[in-house]
This record gives sequence, structure tokens and C-alpha cells, in this order.
Amino acid sequence: MIKPTTFHIALGSNKGDKFKNLQNAIDAIHAKIGNIKQISKVYKSPAFGFESDDFFNCCLVLESHLQPKIVLKELLSVETALGRTRKKGANYEARTIDLDIAFAEDKIIDTKTLQVPHPEMAKRKFVLQPLNDVAAKVKHPKFNKEVFVLLDECEDDSLLEPINIWLKNPSKVYDFSKYNYIAIEGNIGAGKTSLATKMAHDFNAKLILERFADNPFLPKFYEDAQRYAFTLEMSFLADRYQQISDDLSQLDLFKDFIVSDYDVFKSLIFSKITLAEDEFNLYRKLFYLMYKDIAKPELYVYLYQNTERLQQNIKKRGRDYEQNIANDYLEKINAGYLDFLKTQKDFNVKIIDISDKDFVENRADYLWVLGEICGN
Repeated sequence: MIKPTTFHIALGSNKGDKFKNLQNAIDAIHAKIGNIKQISKVYKSPAFGFESDDFFNCCLVLESHLQPKIVLKELLSVETALGRTRKKGANYEARTIDLDIAFAEDKIIDTKTLQVPHPEMAKRKFVLQPLNDVAAKVKHPKFNKEVFVLLDECEDDSLLEPINIWLKNPSKVYDFSKYNYIAIEGNIGAGKTSLATKMAHDFNAKLILERFADNPFLPKFYEDAQRYAFTLEMSFLADRYQQISDDLSQLDLFKDFIVSDYDVFKSLIFSKITLAEDEFNLYRKLFYLMYKDIAKPELYVYLYQNTERLQQNIKKRGRDYEQNIANDYLEKINAGYLDFLKTQKDFNVKIIDISDKDFVENRADYLWVLGEICGN
């Protein structure tokens, strides 16, 4: 998955309920653009360059997969939605909300519609002070100076007053603190790896990804299932057992929880479909000998996709050995998972139908899935 870009966004308001305007903007940025990592204090500052009411200003750290010009477009749409109308040639005016890109990592952009870093930020204390709260050691890519140095050198003598009310980070509504270990499961092509990876990045989780790509028997199985089924299932079981045992035993003090894109029990589900009856009976005995020693997830999330969507996703990701998977095989896997989950008494299970969702490309769908997992 492509690494997101870190943006630093400056926000200001001096019309109406200024604090509420800032919060509404932050909520909209979270919903439309990306994950908010940090929010500065709010500072009251005098209007800069014109006579008007005092401003409330803050800065935030944003991670987004969108390109900078698209981020700008979305910020402008947020301004419009909150009642701001930008007027050509009117640099200084009262406004319900003002949203600017201060930094987009170390990118230097100079186009007709977008200049990054913001060309006036080094002259404006109302930008540098809140930016210093969240990015003191970030270097300005043109001046090659850290933000705290720019603030110290800034000739703007405006007096800024910190407001003792904190803006809320909307990403905090998704609370995974009650879980130490979450397993994301689903059929082939359901999107479990994509979701686990996004969750781990956004919510500071340790990520465990199944090492299926290293299994030499998988391509052979798709060419000759009857010959390689038992060998494949045994190799998967051994690898999953060792990986989960090793990764769960290694405590990471800097992560808040663990999220994996599989649970070991999938071995039994797949083997029941792929193995002959006598082979499955032997396999099941071996499975339960190993399974009793493995830590179980405190939350088991099953992503349900209909067969048509699964085939679309399989074609899109383009693994050669998967391209001829039959619909019947996918339907048997779905049925196997659902039969298993319905009988579980010890698992905290959430089945989420994502057949009409695209949480990889559509942020609203991603936030919807997070809400379903958290019960929001």
C-alpha cells in the first residue's frame, strides 16, 4: 500500500462561532481528506493586515493518500460548505474559515493555484505559533530552517493568546483500546490485508500479515489441487502457527494493539474444502493439537464480499495463479466461514457486508467500516 503524504494544515476563523467553525472544518477534513494525527492548541490573534475581529487559529497534522492539488481542492470545498466565499484579489477579509496547506512534507510546489510551502507563513506568527506545537522540528524545504527557528526569527510582533479549550480529533471516536488483538478475516480478495494495513497505520497497531506469498505450494495447488492440497494445507498450518506464536509473544511497548489479516482457524476452513475426507480427519487432529496453544483474537472481523466483487478484486490485484479461481470454490469458502462463525461461542465476531463498499478508494466507506468494527 502506498505511503500517505503528511500535510500540515493551517486553520483560521474570525466570523460567527469561531471555535465551532474550526471544529467543523476539522471534522470535514477527517471525513473527506485523511487521518488527523495531531491538533495544536487554539490561539486568539489580532487580524493581520486589516481591521476586524480577532481570529482563532490552529494547525493540524494530516496524513492523506490524495495529491496536494486534490487536497487543496477538498479544502476549498470545505471552506465553501462552511460559508466562505473567496473573492478574487481580496487577500484580507473576515472569514468563517480559512484553510491553507503550510507543508506537504518536503515538497516544493509553485503553480498558479497552489504554492507549498505557504509563501507567507514565515512572516506570520499566527501560523508559526500553532505550527510549532505540532511540528517544531520540521524543516522548511526552501529556507532549510526548522519551524521553531522560523518562529524565533519572525518579525511579526502580534500577541497570541492560547485558548484553554481543546479541539477534538475525530479519529479518536474509533476506540480500539479494549482489544489487544484483532483478526481481520475474509474470502480470497475480500480486502482483509488492505483493511488491516490501513488500521495498523492509522491507529498505531502492530501489523501481522500472512506470509502466503512465500509459500511455494500455492501456485502448484491452483494448477493441480488434488495433488498438492494436503501439502499446501500442512505448510500453511505450520507457517501460520509459527508466525502467530512468534509475533504475539513479542511485546511491542510502542504499539497500542495487534491487528492481523488472518486467524489460524482459516486453516481448518480451507482444508475442509480442499482435502479428501480421510485427509481432512487426519489434518483436523493435527490442527487442534496446535490450535489449543495459540492466543485467540479478542475481536474477529469477517469481511463478506459477494462472489462477483471477489472476482473483480482478484482480477485487479493480478496474481497469475489466482486468475482461474472458480466461483464455486469462492462460494464454498464463504459458506465455510459463515458456518464456522455461526457456531462460535468463544469468539467476539463481527460479520460486515462490504459488497457495496470500496474502503480502499473511498474514505467514507473506510470510515463506515471502522464504525461497524467499533460499534459506533
